[in-house]
Amino acid sequence: MARPLTRRTAGHGVRLPAEAVALMRAELPAVADHVVTTITREVPSYADTFAGRMGENIRNAVQLALGGFLSLASGRRGVDPRTPTGPAVEGAYQLGRGEARSGRSTDALLSAYRIGARESWRQLSSLAVEGGMDAETVGQFAGLVFAYIDELSAASVAGHTDELATTGRVRQRLLERLAAQLLAGAPAERVLEAAAKAEWAPPSTLTAVLVAQPQVRPVLGRLPAATIALPEAPGREDDGLLLVPDLTGPARTRFLAGVDERDVTAGPARDWLAVRSSYDRALRARTAGLGPDADRFLAQLVLDADPEARADLRAQVLAPLADLRPATAEKLSETLRAWLLHHGRRDDVAAALFVHPQTVRYRMGQLRELFGDSLDDPETVLALTVALA
Repeated sequence: MARPLTRRTAGHGVRLPAEAVALMRAELPAVADHVVTTITREVPSYADTFAGRMGENIRNAVQLALGGFLSLASGRRGVDPRTPTGPAVEGAYQLGRGEARSGRSTDALLSAYRIGARESWRQLSSLAVEGGMDAETVGQFAGLVFAYIDELSAASVAGHTDELATTGRVRQRLLERLAAQLLAGAPAERVLEAAAKAEWAPPSTLTAVLVAQPQVRPVLGRLPAATIALPEAPGREDDGLLLVPDLTGPARTRFLAGVDERDVTAGPARDWLAVRSSYDRALRARTAGLGPDADRFLAQLVLDADPEARADLRAQVLAPLADLRPATAEKLSETLRAWLLHHGRRDDVAAALFVHPQTVRYRMGQLRELFGDSLDDPETVLALTVALA
């Protein structure tokens, strides 16, 4: 349904002589043909559209619009949609919607209106003079012609805008359903069907990007048009979720550099049907308060994947320290961690702990007394490294 439009021709005050109106009405088919022919010649993008049956429909629409205009110019008002201009305005609105559905902008259509106004005025003004219209009325008539065309143009622009908004809302809902199926791990057949309904071409990979909701729009502006945007990420009421196609290599590097000051967390690129794993990774990184690139924190994400298991491992492998005073146990565990990470290089361990190398030697002596030969056992070293990492 057309949105309410302000009628610029309402209360126009122009009254054309009945003789002139009758003369112009008799020539309406010829005027309509001339207008359509000129538009076809001057707006190349309409050349095919105006051919055949569609061209005949457009000629009829032009004639209807001109007929409504003559009824208006003879004394009828354009305020009430039930007046003769109502169908013409509604037709212009629907024409704008049709242009949007065809994927065209309003540029060509508005050019056609301008040409139509010019040619209609040339033809009708000649007939008006021939019908005995005085100069003052001809001037008023000219103003009404262009006000009427402006009215039709505005109706078409409104129709175009409304259609884009409607289409955008429908497609957004379809994309949200597609995202829900991807995140739910739905069967590939169902996901492919959802992608086809949304007219979304599957990429090679998808990357899940969590973004604070107020920053979704500026971040989205840096990403491909095929990005699926969800206003609220599952389980994260303060975050939006972007599923970004083929965000790999240099493209990923540029994106992360561009959002360095934004509240963003990007998971890894995954096969597009497996994007759930990218979302899970991004979610864990975000929950842990890590940086924007989850791929930079793989070790920590692995270590934190099962916090209870890691706590149990830590208690198990550090059991030899359990009977020491807490302060002593903490110093020795820090020393053991540094010794493992620096491969036993005493000077490096001392630098990391800000102590003298002799202190490291003393503490390592204590640790060897407590742990015995197990510090040379590869499995124990692995367990200690994971527990203390």
